[in-house]
Amino acid sequence: MQADDTLTIAVASNFRSTAEKIAEAFTDEVGIPVRLSSGSTGKLYAQIVNGAPYDIFFSADTERPRLLEETGEAVDHSLIIYAIGKLALISADPALQGQSCSGVLSSGSYRRIAIANPDTAPYGAAAKAWLVAEGIWEEAVPKMIMGESISQTFQFVATGNATLGIVAISQLADSDSPVDIVCRWAIDTPKDAAVIQAGVILSRTDNLDAARSFMIFLGSETAKDLISSDGYEVPAS
Repeated sequence: MQADDTLTIAVASNFRSTAEKIAEAFTDEVGIPVRLSSGSTGKLYAQIVNGAPYDIFFSADTERPRLLEETGEAVDHSLIIYAIGKLALISADPALQGQSCSGVLSSGSYRRIAIANPDTAPYGAAAKAWLVAEGIWEEAVPKMIMGESISQTFQFVATGNATLGIVAISQLADSDSPVDIVCRWAIDTPKDAAVIQAGVILSRTDNLDAARSFMIFLGSETAKDLISSDGYEVPAS
């Protein structure tokens, strides 16, 4: 296998762990190695626009993949919706052991709340939409810290820098995580703020056949099972 055969995939940070599992299964079945680079959707999109040499982009939204198709930076008709993300309100503060995360948020009896930056991270935009819909955005803003990505947001909670955090529910699926989550509450995200995640093949790829093979594999039962088991909703075929 030549080094040039390696697929390089830019993946939104919330999907990194799941993408690693899918990439491993893909390589085992097809023999094509995969290299992943993760970060916030906004940051990865900026890198792509500025010429970063990725073959595939897995975004945490549909807007940016569609923009890449419209500008010719993604292969026409390569866009697929691969997962629908969900939000969770969590805390790792031992003082909240046995308490209701949602009750603490509603009462305002917390020191800091972490969300991802709504301007660069789709999960942050969804978190803001939910807080606005619940009528508690304005109250939360003075106590808010924003992560560059949903991964950094989770770290704010894990390290105690935030009492509460609104994260991707998929981040709670890692059985090896050393973080002791003392309360969690699944958020019913507004339909107009659903975290619909899409991917595209980038036009600059030199591995078009391999990239198409990976996108096909993403629709396999093996990949769907991995996506579902990590807390995502699998879109209907």
